[in-house]
Amino acid sequence: MADPFILTAVLPPDLQGFAEGLRRAHFPPQRNHLHAHVTLFHAFAPALLDELCALIPKLAAEFAAPQGAVKGVMDLGKGTAIELEAPGLLNLRALIAEHFRGSLTAQDLHEPRPHVTIQNKVTKEEARALQASLPPVLAPWIARGPFALPALALHRYRGGPWEHIKTSPFRGRARL
Repeated sequence: MADPFILTAVLPPDLQGFAEGLRRAHFPPQRNHLHAHVTLFHAFAPALLDELCALIPKLAAEFAAPQGAVKGVMDLGKGTAIELEAPGLLNLRALIAEHFRGSLTAQDLHEPRPHVTIQNKVTKEEARALQASLPPVLAPWIARGPFALPALALHRYRGGPWEHIKTSPFRGRARL
């Protein structure tokens, strides 16, 4: 699919900065075109843009910011991520998936595992070495407990860097 849309959850600024630092240190520089993020959907068809631009702000206006927590290290095979626990975010994702039932790609039909990728497309040995070093680095974030995911962001995939389309801050009262 050419130029699909990607929906992400925005990280709180302090966790964003922390994850950005890890990406700069461990992501292959020639592939590090993106900011740290939590991907909710990898590829919405371009024809769904108007519907996405109507639905996402509506949901963000209705619901309070979902809570997340750093859970630990996630093995991506040839990469590494910060694993998150975010049941409210997964509930919101399920609402969006139901709305777009029949329009999702095979990748977006899989059970999501919330995470922030900090390393990708390296050797398994490089990934394992980073994973072994991360527990003490993540320990303060795990101990900190829950944080609010402040917004949803819609992007268009352009082959490398993403084109930002719209950010919708959570401002509602309903809990997920």
